[in-house]
Amino acid sequence: MNYRWIFRQHDDENTVHELASSLKIPKSLANVLVARGVRSINEAEIFFQPTLMEVHDPYLMRDMAQAVDRIIDSIKNGELIWIHGDYDVDGTASASMLLLFLREIGAKVDYYVPDRFDEGYGLSQKSVNLAISKGASIIITVDVGITSFDSLNYAKSHNLECLICDHHEPGDELPDVYAILDPVRQGCDYPFKHLSACGVTFKFIQALAIKIGKPELAFEYLDFVAVASAADMVPLVGENRVLVHFGLNKLNNCPRPGFKGLFDCTGMKLGQITTVNIVYSLAPLINAAGRMGDALRSVDMMTQKDELKAFNIAQQLEQENRRRRVFDEQTFEEAIPMAEEAIEKHDVRALVLHKPHWHAGIIGIVASRLVDRFHRPVVLLTSIDHVAKGSARSISSFDVHSALKKCNRFLLEFGGHKHAAGLSLAEANIPEFSIEFNKIASEKISIDMTVPEIMIDSELKFNELSPNFIDFLGSFAPFGFENYKPVFYTKNVTSQNGVKVTGKNIRFRAFQSNFAIDAIGYNLADKVKVITSGNPFEIVYNIEQMSYNGQNSPQIYIKDIR
Repeated sequence: MNYRWIFRQHDDENTVHELASSLKIPKSLANVLVARGVRSINEAEIFFQPTLMEVHDPYLMRDMAQAVDRIIDSIKNGELIWIHGDYDVDGTASASMLLLFLREIGAKVDYYVPDRFDEGYGLSQKSVNLAISKGASIIITVDVGITSFDSLNYAKSHNLECLICDHHEPGDELPDVYAILDPVRQGCDYPFKHLSACGVTFKFIQALAIKIGKPELAFEYLDFVAVASAADMVPLVGENRVLVHFGLNKLNNCPRPGFKGLFDCTGMKLGQITTVNIVYSLAPLINAAGRMGDALRSVDMMTQKDELKAFNIAQQLEQENRRRRVFDEQTFEEAIPMAEEAIEKHDVRALVLHKPHWHAGIIGIVASRLVDRFHRPVVLLTSIDHVAKGSARSISSFDVHSALKKCNRFLLEFGGHKHAAGLSLAEANIPEFSIEFNKIASEKISIDMTVPEIMIDSELKFNELSPNFIDFLGSFAPFGFENYKPVFYTKNVTSQNGVKVTGKNIRFRAFQSNFAIDAIGYNLADKVKVITSGNPFEIVYNIEQMSYNGQNSPQIYIKDIR
């Protein structure tokens, strides 16, 4: 694959020099800091040493006070609270966290997660009916609700009061409910707009903890926020970075039984759990419950008090995830030629692909893989009872939620945010929807934008790679969306002692100015001729600290070579 190499631009060399001098770090690392928006020594100290003092007052969120008062009253009156979650990591983690907290402060509470296939996304009428049958008087939706008008109206008609904890973009109108906690709704002055649903639910918990005079109690639940925020790819900047930092501390130092069982199943070691582990090892198992069956199993696992029971559930989910990967690969292989034909014949800037037999549980995953491969927005659709349902995923420069909003006349429902959304439409409307969606994409996406880009933080010389440099680099974690691992550029590199090719991967010793470092490049075997030509070449890469026989040493992970 060809990439565009783009250096992050800033015109603040004075700040770079000031940070480098004051922090006693190379200019290359100071460049990374400035690229992260750090402009002063004070901001740098906050960035590298997050404190819970930086967490915003939850009562700044609109409707928070009335939502808290209603829950406090329900506890005093012994009312049953019904939590309705979603089937992904963010939704199940939110439901698990709120369930445990409300029980801890004395609430009567029950919960429900809908079936992805039978009920679909959002608050379902089945859930409302179950709440009624159990005698609930309040429904709290987490990670859903902002677009569930019909079910919310149905609940209200049966005298159920509804509170929404959501982070998705609302439509032009808001549901008529008791309270809406959503930082992106109009008229909400909450200063940080990028919380996960679990982050919004945490703010609710934080406000409740303050109300009952136990403000520190809320922070015991940040492990859920760390897992959900990493998995849901919310920007790990600002308040999210603080919440995830302290959530990871809890996961690594004193994990609750529900997570410990999951760690044991996946072979993770305490003290070494990062956002990368969450995204690639933990989240797929948690998601597998809803993708391949009953998502309630994820909540059951995360709320377990018995490590062994949590471990056993995690083993079941691991088997489900293996099944999921088979469906994933089959769908991906079917979709590739469809995408290639659409691009070759029609030069489309967005892909709308539909097969009635595709498994609904893996549509979102495959859509993301297709975005990575073709660097275009993708809408992937399957059919359930002659209704096309699917997921939209996007490139960084295209707002897929806004595009779906403009195509609303073809859709039965949709919801999400800038880079990811869900939708459904009549099968007969797919051709017209595809034309309209592509028209919008063509207006926003140039040919250059369909070539994937690598954003480079700074040029680096190998002789800057001191132990202090590597330690300082680790302080940029936790890594995630909008706080990716720093990407460096080095020129005049040569290879010596040969290049080892294993499948599509390469390993070699990279040299620059007599300084050598081990290098690995995944899926870069086609660049072997560049490396072995005898001429210097350029690389862009991340740096990792590797551990072997008790010894730590840096290694570079090459992203591209030219």
